[in-house]
Amino acid sequence: MFLHQLLTAIEPLQVLGPTDIDIRSLHFDSRRIEARDLFVAQVGTAVDGHTFISGCVSKGAAAVVLSNPAYMPAEPSAGTTYILVPDTDRALGLLASRWFGEPSRHLTLVGVTGTNGKTTIATLLYKLTRAMGHRGGLLSTVVNYIDDEAVAATHTTPDALELNELLARMVAKGCTYAFMEVSSHAIAQQRIAGLDFDGALFTNLTRDHIDYHKTFDNYRDTKKRLFDELPKTAFAVTNKDDKNGLVMTQNCRATIRTYSTRTMADYKAQILEEGFDGMLLNINGHEVFVPLVGRFNVSNLLCIYGAARCLGFDELEVLRVLSTLTPVNGRFETIHSPKGWTAIVDYAHTPDAVDNVIRTIREIKKPEARLITVVGCGGNRDKGKRPMMAQIAKQGSEQLILTSDNPRDEEPRAILKDMTDGLTPDELRATLVIEDRAAAIQTACTLARPGDVILVAGKGHEDYQIIRGVKHHFDDHEQVRLYI
Repeated sequence: MFLHQLLTAIEPLQVLGPTDIDIRSLHFDSRRIEARDLFVAQVGTAVDGHTFISGCVSKGAAAVVLSNPAYMPAEPSAGTTYILVPDTDRALGLLASRWFGEPSRHLTLVGVTGTNGKTTIATLLYKLTRAMGHRGGLLSTVVNYIDDEAVAATHTTPDALELNELLARMVAKGCTYAFMEVSSHAIAQQRIAGLDFDGALFTNLTRDHIDYHKTFDNYRDTKKRLFDELPKTAFAVTNKDDKNGLVMTQNCRATIRTYSTRTMADYKAQILEEGFDGMLLNINGHEVFVPLVGRFNVSNLLCIYGAARCLGFDELEVLRVLSTLTPVNGRFETIHSPKGWTAIVDYAHTPDAVDNVIRTIREIKKPEARLITVVGCGGNRDKGKRPMMAQIAKQGSEQLILTSDNPRDEEPRAILKDMTDGLTPDELRATLVIEDRAAAIQTACTLARPGDVILVAGKGHEDYQIIRGVKHHFDDHEQVRLYI
């Protein structure tokens, strides 16, 4: 694509050099630059891409997009065109969209944002759409799908180049719908700039990523930007049970719909019966059995139902398909032991998520049954939630086992110390602290009696641990089944 064609996607402050250049490829990673490439110099949290501009030019970069005028040459540079923009993060998103043929405009694209529930909602919407005979794509924390082709996922929301490439592959394969998780990082870093959303869904908002956003208000306002930027032709479905649900849509121009399990809303539901194998629900006057568990999943299903109705799908057909959808990998997955106890593997890694899962288990299990919770906290992430998670887990469990989650570059014992700081001396004496996660899970299984429930929380679908910077294979499901 010629540079002048690309530049119509952005509004440069200054262009120094020719624009009739045939660009070979786009990159924001200077290590991948080759002759005739365009380099976008982003300012990251740890590294400033502007410092690599000279190296890219020496490799033969045909063009450089930058936001710091200090790196702009005084005179045109032979062989390289410099493009000054206000924000290189946003420019990358817009350029990536143009480079791949603006694929989001050829799809019905629905974004899902919130603290918890994004993966379940996006994944089940993808499955529902395909079950109703449509080709669809999925961009999620667990795995990406291009119709029926699985593509490994590395981030909740990919970078702008990968994101648009995946969307373009969906278009090429004949997909008409795409559902994607939209993380707060992706919104803040403009990874979704240039995307044409036809709908946006809000799940809930609780403490998370404060290490990145610094304050809860910043975190909330970042999520809200997805709804602020929706066009009038789009729809927004928001959770009326969350105090921030209506905040999300305050400045939204799209058609707004609400869902609730507690108050008047466009989409309502109540639990008629529930067990570890599913729930009988009343959704907008219709009874339907679903093989999912927990009040949080009632909200998730209502959001899915609402989105499907906004997409124009037949109501009864939507309910029929909902009754066939199974849990997403690592989201309240049930494993039954021959000895009569049950293990639940769940991704819960925030205070609110742990609280929701524990409440759900306590509502379903028999009164005499014990809940044994195994939980840890990830390293290099929000330290403030660690004592909160320990306290919530202790209050809701008959036996608590604190262990490692995914320590990354932090010392595992330091993370566990942060967690135990949330417990009183008496609570701590009744708590087991086992750094090795495999040993912690095995201990829980050994302690379990018939009827008891073991909650293994925090990692869910993840099949690895990073300990002191080294990545190891580790799967909670495998550990439970290995013991059985």
